[in-house]
Amino acid sequence: MDDPARAADNGAAAVVHALVDRGATLAVVESLTGGLLAATIVDIAGVSSVFRGGLVAYATELKSSLVGVPAELLAQRGPVDPDVAAALAEGGRARCGADWCLATTGVAGPEPQDGKPVGLVFVAAAGPSGTVVRRLDLDGNRLRIRIGAVSGALHLLAERLHAEADERPVGGPR
Repeated sequence: MDDPARAADNGAAAVVHALVDRGATLAVVESLTGGLLAATIVDIAGVSSVFRGGLVAYATELKSSLVGVPAELLAQRGPVDPDVAAALAEGGRARCGADWCLATTGVAGPEPQDGKPVGLVFVAAAGPSGTVVRRLDLDGNRLRIRIGAVSGALHLLAERLHAEADERPVGGPR
């Protein structure tokens, strides 16, 4: 799809509808997306039955104090790291009391951060069956990178929900 914003909107609709079908809830923890992921999700009609809320932990110290990412991990690796993304998603899931949590962390630019290149993003989805992290290498300006991170996070959760549905026994509980 040429329009990354439209792809993110479509991804949000697919995720919200899948969560509604399952009676599952969602939360988000955002760093580089700064609320864009939550805003994209809440644009979907019917979201109030599944969306618990979110945390924007832009400052590194808030990732620890607000979300529960181990301070030692942040000190050793910095905020742009796959294990930090996983810890953000897991911490947000616990703090918001949600079945699923999406997290974003990365470098939107215009300059590299702590030796990490512009466009390096990690998205994570934490849920009942565990946590998965995906690395994204995105191009473009700050907005395009942030929209790409939103789209990537939503796509990751859609994949997880689809895989979870495939694992359920036929005729078993939804």
